[in-house]
Formats: sequence, C-alpha cells, structure tokens
Amino acid sequence: MVFMAMKLRINLVRRNQRNRRAFLFRHPLLSLGILVLAGLLAGAAWLYLSLPRVEFLNQRHPRTTALMNLRVRQAKEESKPFAIQQKWTAWEHFPPFLQRAVVASEDAAFYSHEGVDLFELKESLKKNLQAGKKARGGSTITMQLARNLFLSPRKSLLRKLREILIARRLEAALSKQRILHLYLNVVELGRGVFGFPASSRRFFGRPLVELTPTQTLRLVAVLPKPLRVTPLSNSRYLQWRVRLVADRMLQRGHLTAEQRARIEDDL
Repeated sequence: MVFMAMKLRINLVRRNQRNRRAFLFRHPLLSLGILVLAGLLAGAAWLYLSLPRVEFLNQRHPRTTALMNLRVRQAKEESKPFAIQQKWTAWEHFPPFLQRAVVASEDAAFYSHEGVDLFELKESLKKNLQAGKKARGGSTITMQLARNLFLSPRKSLLRKLREILIARRLEAALSKQRILHLYLNVVELGRGVFGFPASSRRFFGRPLVELTPTQTLRLVAVLPKPLRVTPLSNSRYLQWRVRLVADRMLQRGHLTAEQRARIEDDL
C-alpha cells in the first residue's frame, strides 16, 4: 500500500510538471513576460541592496571619496606625482555669498526638490538629443554629491540610476544644509584640489572669508570643468561663467546692481 501511494504521488508530480511545461509552450509571450519580470525584480533587488548607507554622514565627515580615490589611481597609472588638497571646514566658515553662488550656478531649485529635479532632467535630455552630445547637465547638487562620494564619472545608464537613488537616500537622511556643507567640502575644483576652502588657499592664497565677490565667482565658475579651467584663467569660458552666475544672483536679489557692475569691472 505504501509503495502504491508513493508511486501515485510521483506520477501526480510528473503530470503536473508536464502540464506546466505544456502551458508555457502554448503561451510563449506570457512565459517571456514572466521571465522578464523576474529578471527586473532580481535586478531591482540587487540594485537596492548594493546602494551604500548614508546615515553616518549626519555625524561624520567621509575620510575620502570615490572621486578622490579614482584620481589617485589615475595618477599612479600615469606615474605622475599627485597629492590631495582638501581641508574640512565648519559650516559657519562658508560665506553666504559662496553658498548662494553655488546654488545659482549648479542647482537653482536645490531647496525645493528632493534630490532630483525632474524638469531639469527632462530639459537636459531634450537639449542633449537635439545637439547629439552632452550640451546641458541635469544633475542636482545632491546628485553630484552622490556621484563624488560613492560612484565614478563614467557615464552609463546604470550609474545615472544609482546616482539618482543615492541622491534620494541622501535627501531622506540629511538636511539641505548638511548636503550643501558636504558638497562645498569635497567637490573637485582642480587637479588634486577638493573643496572650496582648499581651492581658495590654492589659487588665491587666502581663506574663503577674505575673498572678493569676483574671486568667489571665479572659484564657482570652474565647477563644470574643474580639470580644464582654473579660477585664475582669463578665458572666454571662465568670464562667461562668472557673468552667468552673477546675472542669476542679480535676478534673485543676491547681488545689487552696484556689486554686479564692480564684478564686471574686475573681469
């Protein structure tokens, strides 16, 4: 009896397996959809689990960043001398003028979005498709911070997705002030130069609080191309960027007409 029951159970299992295989063969599109969905769910799970923890940034400064480590490796591969210039500075030592200039330059909606500016992303995609190349960036300050801290500059869809997800994590875990504080301390501003305090010392030989508005804007102007332009340059590009940021600040009431005229005279 036991033997017969076991044999009957085995036959039932085999019949069910055959029925499932027959169903899948009769519905290939459904089968494909199930496989694709399973793959997407597995990929989403892997992506989520691979994201870094960011809560520690509330209490501690990062010792280094992914971008700093990359620059060190690149210098070693090229057998070139290289040293990191970066000095952590307290929030109260960053002049409000610098804070406003950075926001005007990089992310006008910084205080209103949650890490991702969907309008800017859409406009950036549209302009880049029209130009056939990267003509406009859509990364917010939070997205740039995510990339600098944890990712690489290499362009890919997966990296951009990770950048967006990490940015959302940063916004959920940190205040806007803390995000901007981290950004001002670690953003790349020249070969081996990270953060505005180090950049101010490197290029002007003085702390941030002693810079003129024009000197501050010169530091901010190199943000899009820190390895190709220096704040001491008199290139058309640098002058254009200084004027662009100054005009945005004037429109937002962060500069007076008199200050704007003085910046123009200094260029």
